[in-house]
Parts: sequence; C-alpha cells; structure tokens
Amino acid sequence: MAEHPNEALVRRGYAAFSSGDMVGLAEVMAPDVVHHVPGNNPLAGGHTGRDAVFALYGRLAELSGGTLRVELREAVAKGENQVVTTHRATASRGDRKLDVIEHITFTIRDGQAVDLDETVEDQAAADAFWS
Repeated sequence: MAEHPNEALVRRGYAAFSSGDMVGLAEVMAPDVVHHVPGNNPLAGGHTGRDAVFALYGRLAELSGGTLRVELREAVAKGENQVVTTHRATASRGDRKLDVIEHITFTIRDGQAVDLDETVEDQAAADAFWS
C-alpha cells in the first residue's frame, strides 16, 4: 500500500528538522502553526506561529548544545487530516542525559502542518533535562 501523502509530509518535516533545514521545515509548516509542548519546564506551553515554533527549535538546540537527536520510528495517518508519530529523542547537557520516547499528533490543512500536539512517555525525565 502506498504511503499516505500526509505521512510523507511529516517525514519530510522530520528530515528537515534533523538536518537543520529551516527552508524545508517552513515548506511543511503553515505560517500559523502551533506546537504544544507538555510538561513543567521552560519550553512547555503553546508556541504559536512559524517564527515562535522555530525559536522553540533554536532553544532546543541551544539548551542541548546541539546534541539533540530525533529518530523517527513511526508515522501513521489517522483519518484525512492527522498523522501520529513516535520518535526517540536523545541529548546531553552537562551531566544530564535525555533518552525518551515522544509522540506528536500532527494536524494537516492544505498540505501543511497547522498543529503539533506533543506527548512524552517519561515527562518527569524531560522536565528534569530541559529545566
């Protein structure tokens, strides 16, 4: 069976994120995109608009000293406008280490991601790392 177009879109987004390709990332994210980050840490909350989301990603790189790696494990289309992903996120920061499984539910509109709703399987570990 052929890959759903929204799965392909999300995979392109992950590839762009992983390579630091902001032009490629902008192509898959709507200007009014919102990325919801869970938890109790300085990065938690809703980041609204492409500039704010890109600033979030820059902060992730800054806080991890450029060590953040995201390994996409699965991207599954759910209905016509959502894709649910599973990925492993790893990073190091001084003596802190991050190694968590995360999920993002992407909502797609007109060929671009408009909403990213993130969950983390070990939220306490993520909070400890990013705080």
